Amino acid sequence: MTEESPSGSKEADSSEGSIWRGLKALLFGEGGEQSLRRELENAINEYDDEAEESRQPGGKGDLSPLERQMLRNLLHFSEHTVDDIAVPRADIIAIEEGASFADLAALFVEAGHSRIPVYRGTLDTIVGMIHVRDAFAVIAQGGIPPKTLEPLIRQPLYVPETMGILDLMAEMRAKRTHLAIVLDEYSGTEGLLTFEDLIEVIVGEVEDEHDETPEQMLVALDDGLWEADARAELEDVARELDPRLAEVEEDVDTLGGLAFVIAGHVPQTGEILTHVQSGWRLEIVAADPRRVKRLRLHPPAKGGDGES
Repeated sequence: MTEESPSGSKEADSSEGSIWRGLKALLFGEGGEQSLRRELENAINEYDDEAEESRQPGGKGDLSPLERQMLRNLLHFSEHTVDDIAVPRADIIAIEEGASFADLAALFVEAGHSRIPVYRGTLDTIVGMIHVRDAFAVIAQGGIPPKTLEPLIRQPLYVPETMGILDLMAEMRAKRTHLAIVLDEYSGTEGLLTFEDLIEVIVGEVEDEHDETPEQMLVALDDGLWEADARAELEDVARELDPRLAEVEEDVDTLGGLAFVIAGHVPQTGEILTHVQSGWRLEIVAADPRRVKRLRLHPPAKGGDGES
C-alpha cells in the first residue's frame, strides 16, 4: 500500500471539500447570500487547477473530467432557449399529410428516426407526428395498413423559440411527449427538438447506430481554396480563414446565410458571389430552390486590398 504525502492528502481534502461545500449548499440551502451557481463552478475550476498542478489522477470517489464537464453543462442548462439547440427548419425530415402508408414506412427506414412530423401543405402547418412504433405495430400484428395517415398521428408540443429549455423539459415530462415543434414569432415553423436534444446539452452529443458520420464543415483544398458546408458558423469560418468574413451587418450566423445576404436571393448552383469586405469569393457548389447546401471559397487575389 503506497503512502500519500501529507501535502498531497491536504490538497485532495481541500478540493473535495470545496466541491462538497457547494453541493451541500445546493441541497440544503446554505450560503444563500452568494450565487450558488458561481460557487459550484468556482469549486470545480479550483479542483481542475489543483489536479493540473499535481498532475495526478484523482483517487477513488473523485469526480472525473467528464463528470466535471457534465456538472458545468448542468449549471448553465437553464441559460439556453429552445432556439439555441433546435434542429433548424431546413433540416427537418417530415411527411405530407396526404402521403401513403408505404411512403411513411420508406421514410422511417431512410431517415432512421423514431418520430416524423406530419405537415399539411408546407412545414409551417405541422399537424402532428407519427411514432415508428405505431406505424410498424400495424405490420407486426398482421393488420391492413390504413388508407390515410390520420389514425397514426399524435399531437406534439408547439413551443415558442424563446422558451427556456428547462421549462420545455418539465413540460415534456409532464405531457410525456418527446418531440416539440418550435414556432417563430409569426407562428411559422422555426425548427424542432427532441428530448434527446435536451439531454445532449448536459452529456454531449449521443450518436446511435443510425447516425451518419458528420461531414466536416470546412475542408482545405489546394491553392488556398476551401470546401464548406453552408451550415458552417461564420465565427468558425472567420477564425479559420479570415476575420473579415464575419463582418456583416445583417443578423446571419452561417455561411449559407452570408451567401443569401450577398446575393439578395437564394443563390443557385454555379453562382459566384464576392464578399466585398474581404475579397473572398463564394462559389455555390450545391443548392436547391430553398437553400444553399455547399460552397467553395476562393481566396482574395494576391496583393488585393479586399475590394472586388
